[in-house]
Amino acid sequence: MDKNLDKKIVVNQEFDDTNLNNEQENPKKLQIKGNLFKRKTLQEKYPNPDTDIEIPEYLSLAPSEDTILRVENLHISFRTPNGIVRAVRGVNFDLKKGETLCIVGESGSGKSVTSRAIMGILAGNAIIDAGHIFYDGKDLVECKEKDFYALRGSKIGMIFQDPLSSLNPIMRVGKQLTEALRLKNGLDRETAKKRALELMKEVGIPQPEKRFKQYPFQFSGGMRQRIVIAIALAMEPEILICDEPTTALDVTIQAQILDLIKKLKKEKGLTIIFITHDLGVVANMADRIAVMYAGKIVEYGNASDVFYDPRHPYTWALLESMPSLATSKRLSAIPGTPPNMIYPPKGDAFAARNRYAMKIDFEQQPPFFKINDNHYAATWLLHPDAPKLENSLKNRYESQRKLHHIQEDNSHE
Repeated sequence: MDKNLDKKIVVNQEFDDTNLNNEQENPKKLQIKGNLFKRKTLQEKYPNPDTDIEIPEYLSLAPSEDTILRVENLHISFRTPNGIVRAVRGVNFDLKKGETLCIVGESGSGKSVTSRAIMGILAGNAIIDAGHIFYDGKDLVECKEKDFYALRGSKIGMIFQDPLSSLNPIMRVGKQLTEALRLKNGLDRETAKKRALELMKEVGIPQPEKRFKQYPFQFSGGMRQRIVIAIALAMEPEILICDEPTTALDVTIQAQILDLIKKLKKEKGLTIIFITHDLGVVANMADRIAVMYAGKIVEYGNASDVFYDPRHPYTWALLESMPSLATSKRLSAIPGTPPNMIYPPKGDAFAARNRYAMKIDFEQQPPFFKINDNHYAATWLLHPDAPKLENSLKNRYESQRKLHHIQEDNSHE
């Protein structure tokens, strides 16, 4: 027999849950083989080691009256040919009615996975190991597809990263706008068209009657994104999730789209989760910011706290790499690469890239330390016994704060 075939057989036997030697004792065990990749089997075979993490202090034990969405201890993994990827590892946050919560972090930090879990559109190889997502009296983790069908669009809307891939290239824009209105609201053709034209005007599409009959390829990138925003708003959702909606756009169009989202939020009373890798994008949008790294939130606080008094080294690194009119210093890059989440780091995931890392950072996961009532960071540098570091960006933050106040004063005038 071929030696390579022998090896393959051994691997398959190790991977399979069935015990072929005991098939006579329990013949039903053989039925498990076809269902090996089902969620329950994977959770039992590859349990997530971090699912018992306590809820941090910044998330109160009981939600307040103005809490519209609450995520508790969320753990999400993905099965891949190379192993189980621990993409989200204990994410906790709440969303207040009418606010904008920005989730910031580089690619692979778990931002988009968290938002897709809220929408119930995770990939087929995803496993929700633990956690809860509470909305409107329901735990969305336990919801079936029919429950999500009632929520998507009408309660929770989403704007995706690439407007071109979000739209059907062979369907006219008008039909894509009216489709949800007719399907879910039961509107007739003329009423749906009238509402679609109103939405196109609201999001700044010129000549809506003409554009209504065109295809997505006839629109510019910024105009396509406006159409995607219009589709998301068609069902008048309560929560709008913006998953890096400006990434594929140039800087000038980015500013226009951000201003549009702010305007629509104010007019329609939206509650927004804004996901981005660029702190500069959310500088004038965020009410609160959650900084994510390697599947965890590492800093959480009001926008002013995170921008002007950051405490986690990863937040420092993000701010150092952000261009600013307040300084002429050379921008710095974050050294190294994110960790391989098939083998999550034992201690602080950022330790290998952190020039201020201590021995304990490689051995133990830091808890959240309280800076003030609204600001928390998970770093051992905030421990009383840690060395006191002078923040090299302090002068820059002060310059940014003064510049921000000058801009606000000019805008009021």
